Amino acid sequence: MAIRHHAVTCLYAPLGLWQEETENPDAQRLDQGHPMLDDNSLRLLATGLDRLGAVRALVIGDMIVDRYVDGHVARISPEAPVPVVLATGERHALGGAANVALHFVAYGGSATLLGLCGDDANAALLRRLAQEAGLAVEAIADPARRTTLKTRILSQHQQMIRIDEETTGAPTAAIAQSLIEAAARHLAVVDVVILSDYGKGVLEGKVAEAVITAAIAAGKPVFVDPKTDDFNRYRGASLVSPNRKEILAATGIAANDDASAERACRAALERFDIAAILLTRSEQGMTLLKRGGQAFHVHALARQVFDVSGAGDTAIATVAAGVASGLPLELAVHLGNAAAGIVVAKPGTATLSVGELRHALHLDQSHRPQALTAALDRVRIWRAQGLVIGFTNGVFDLLHGGHLNSLEQAAAQCDVLIVGVNSDASTRRLKGPTRPVQDEQTRARLIACLDFCDLSIVFDEDTPARLIEALLPDRLFKGADYAGRHVVGADVVTANGGKVVLLPLVEGVSTSATVKRIQGN
Repeated sequence: MAIRHHAVTCLYAPLGLWQEETENPDAQRLDQGHPMLDDNSLRLLATGLDRLGAVRALVIGDMIVDRYVDGHVARISPEAPVPVVLATGERHALGGAANVALHFVAYGGSATLLGLCGDDANAALLRRLAQEAGLAVEAIADPARRTTLKTRILSQHQQMIRIDEETTGAPTAAIAQSLIEAAARHLAVVDVVILSDYGKGVLEGKVAEAVITAAIAAGKPVFVDPKTDDFNRYRGASLVSPNRKEILAATGIAANDDASAERACRAALERFDIAAILLTRSEQGMTLLKRGGQAFHVHALARQVFDVSGAGDTAIATVAAGVASGLPLELAVHLGNAAAGIVVAKPGTATLSVGELRHALHLDQSHRPQALTAALDRVRIWRAQGLVIGFTNGVFDLLHGGHLNSLEQAAAQCDVLIVGVNSDASTRRLKGPTRPVQDEQTRARLIACLDFCDLSIVFDEDTPARLIEALLPDRLFKGADYAGRHVVGADVVTANGGKVVLLPLVEGVSTSATVKRIQGN
């Protein structure tokens, strides 16, 4: 579990409004001077987002299992001057190419994950995590390899040490051929191909070249997140997306600003046979250069950054999904930049929803409550990422300081917070015929708009027992007034290994008291 940081906002200029001249007057720039896109761009983005759920992807690369051991440091070891971490729990999540594939599922689409693993327990764990997340996975077993496992030891949400277990190096000729043949089988039923190279060896030898050749012949665009400094491995790719360190290694040019970023991208296109370069520049945004085209800079600023892990995965997956949904490459890059700005405010490797993208791009100013089926889909993704899921509930008739205090405290003790909201009928049964003051959709939307709420859902029963049984949260939050009383769902949560947390209340604040003051009573 990690403490959350919120309020990530990215502002962009209209696609048609280029401002602030750079050293190259032909370079195009999206900057933060305008918070809205032009109407045509908005329409295109909205249409593209609507189509993300239909995108089918083939993701090939290095699959990783991330293991997190949570604990706290209470003393220094008497054996050596090192901290002793008292472990309190552990969780597993999909990483590497698997994290790229998860984004397509999070957007409502589908992905097939192809790569290598060992013949070991971690391979079985990887397959199980993928199945739970809704990923189709073809992990070709190589008994001579170990499935890559990254173990991170955490204390008070800070990483103390990382331990890697892996086998690297190119696959044997026979296994490489199996990878190529497997990729060929999947090409006919996907819209886009992503090569996710984490340097573990899956894409070495002839694998990347053969897959790219077959994909281009089949009319499928190929997007690459590279690791090597020799982009010749990716010749023929539609787009290669290095970061600043990787472009420096490949070209010898440090991308410190727009002008040097453009020079580095041009050098890469001159040196390597690829159609376009998308340079990810961390807090400086992105630079896109197509062969024979002008540089296109997208600048964004995340106001709060929690964790940059997996931001490159988010960028390449979202750009690829955007192009596959029919967006021009420039708008797909805009979408990928917005997505990366959202996930860096989340702990660890994380995905995001189409709704979050709509909100960040001002396409949907208000979040909407979710149906149970949609909520369960989102929970499945969160659980596959190893996130701690919290749940609380209430009527929230007139949102007041007590509500805000409780919700904020709950959000600080989990990674994602789900809030159940009583329906109008349920509220009348509990509160009487004069309540609620506001209808259920208004109440649920107000809750969903709060930064520390990740999802709201309306329930019609008198208690949230059915929701809790379906969602199986890791943390169940109630007010301190429930001390010594039965908390609905507590038995289900604790039996599943979760915890019940009672939150302190703000004295003298309630909806009933507020209503009385309004009525002058």
